[in-house]
Amino acid sequence: MGLESLISECKKGSQKAQEQLYRLLSPKLFALCVKYSKNYTEAQDNLHDGFLLIFDKIHKYEGKGSFEGWAKKVVLNNILQKYRGQVVFEIISEKHQTPTEIEIDTEEIDLVFLTKLIQELPDRYRLVFNLYVLDNYSHKEIAQMLQISEGTSKSNLSRARAILKEKIEAKNSFNRIEAQ
Repeated sequence: MGLESLISECKKGSQKAQEQLYRLLSPKLFALCVKYSKNYTEAQDNLHDGFLLIFDKIHKYEGKGSFEGWAKKVVLNNILQKYRGQVVFEIISEKHQTPTEIEIDTEEIDLVFLTKLIQELPDRYRLVFNLYVLDNYSHKEIAQMLQISEGTSKSNLSRARAILKEKIEAKNSFNRIEAQ
């Protein structure tokens, strides 16, 4: 069954089509959930909640643009909505901004280790880091999505990068000591 047929059947409430759509999209959507979740268990919960929302809102998909892109947006917005109700963002004045660019040598870093470090970031830093660095949203878009100021977005990104750099340098120092 093609994607258009699956979508059509899902709109009619077919559980078989929903299962097939889940199997088709869950790997990519789970990767998205892992990026924006604190851990694997939370990512699973976000994936489950995301699919419930996709199936609930599938009638709103009108065939414009890719369905996968639409589904990703539904899941991401659902995850971000959970954080909007919490006080996780550090509100700071834009006048006191001094965002610094921090270079991290990714060739020396294991991807699994880096993913773990990103997941360990405080929510406010992890969300902004992922949206800006991994998904290429602008600070203006992030500010709108998370209902924060652009300055707060920039500050949270800067702090996330500093934390990651500190942890990576600590690991590299430890590895150099072990190698001696």
